[in-house]
Amino acid sequence: MAIELSAEIRNVAGKGAARCIRNNKNIPAVIYGEKKSPVAIELNGREFDMLLKTPGLRTKLFQIKTSNGTEDAMLMDIQYHPVSDAVIHADFKRIDVKKPVNVVVPVEVINAEISKGLKLGGTLNFAVRKVALRGLVDVIPEKIIIDLATLTIGDVVHGTDLVLPAGVELGLHQAELAFATIGGKMPMEEDEKAKAAAMAAAAAKK
Repeated sequence: MAIELSAEIRNVAGKGAARCIRNNKNIPAVIYGEKKSPVAIELNGREFDMLLKTPGLRTKLFQIKTSNGTEDAMLMDIQYHPVSDAVIHADFKRIDVKKPVNVVVPVEVINAEISKGLKLGGTLNFAVRKVALRGLVDVIPEKIIIDLATLTIGDVVHGTDLVLPAGVELGLHQAELAFATIGGKMPMEEDEKAKAAAMAAAAAKK
């Protein structure tokens, strides 16, 4: 579902004009892309601050309403003040909702507490925590889940093992990435190693 956002067109550009907007508790922003001229806009600061609490905000479709009409866009960048952390600028990129987009979403692991491998003493190496995806904006997920429940020691979750929604595919160079690994030795291997060491020690005493 698209996020509707109302904005005012900015007719005056420059640092002074942007500073004036921020002094009024609003946020200067820009909409660009799709081979059209950029449009400078002004967002309601309070409304945008509330939006920042929305999970997966950068995977969402925005419908930005101005006096020029409605623009379909995605949030590409947010600039923050280095001291106060207040939002000082936002960038939106126009999109064609009928064409696939490229996005990066977080990866999350679940069921570590019941993971077969971790219960056997294995160690989780959660190495890659973001994945590049490609698909239509209305089917791109907020995040990708890796379920550890049935994974055992020695198992590796590559990009090709990730569960993706229909119509969504991996971005470039993602397929062979090792996103999560359960390392360590199986208890049987440890027992065999201990027995071999004991036998070697006994043989050395003879």
